[in-house]
Amino acid sequence: MEKVGQPDPSGEDERLSRLFRALSDATRRSLLSRLTLGPAKVTDLARPFRMSLPAVSKHLKILEDAGLVSRAVRGRVHRLSLSGEPLRQVEIWLDPFRSYWEATFAGLRRDLSAHPPRAERRRPRGRRLDSGRNGD
Repeated sequence: MEKVGQPDPSGEDERLSRLFRALSDATRRSLLSRLTLGPAKVTDLARPFRMSLPAVSKHLKILEDAGLVSRAVRGRVHRLSLSGEPLRQVEIWLDPFRSYWEATFAGLRRDLSAHPPRAERRRPRGRRLDSGRNGD
């Protein structure tokens, strides 16, 4: 990982950008989730979506370009499989943020346990709260 503010000659930054763009769409995330169950034909992947086969194919092409899926062609049948290595790259990039959030949540837990919530006062049903006027 490059240092903050430093140029990235390795191209890692562009690869991560391509991965995050691919992951930014709900349809593509759903396609990836389906592929965690195992390889699937394009037609099977497209079935749950209310879009044309060419539209689903465009989503799959973006996932392929990001390296998230691989395609095997046998005659006219295209089967796609999940490629996990790019997700590992995302995990490695996110790891420093994980320790930040864990420390933040630990501090929040400490603060909350030091100041337990007071019992909430309940007003009787059917009565309106005074709007701030003194009986006027």
